[in-house]
Amino acid sequence: MARVIVDVMPKPEILDPQGKAVTGALARLGFSGLSVRQGKRFEIEVDGEVTDERLGQISHAAETLLANTVIETFQVRVDS
Repeated sequence: MARVIVDVMPKPEILDPQGKAVTGALARLGFSGLSVRQGKRFEIEVDGEVTDERLGQISHAAETLLANTVIETFQVRVDS
């Protein structure tokens, strides 16, 4: 069984309050010079071979349901 990963991140121009909170917490803990943006990761188990057609279906699902494409970008990749 193959696994496909969909990473969803806020677009650069979109404020990321969760990422800012994590960045601030890291600084208070002594981890300076780090900047965090928080996103989502979806792991999709695929029966059979991962074909270009199947990746297209997953990309369509990501665009339709997993990501809000107005404020987020997504990337689909096969887990190796």
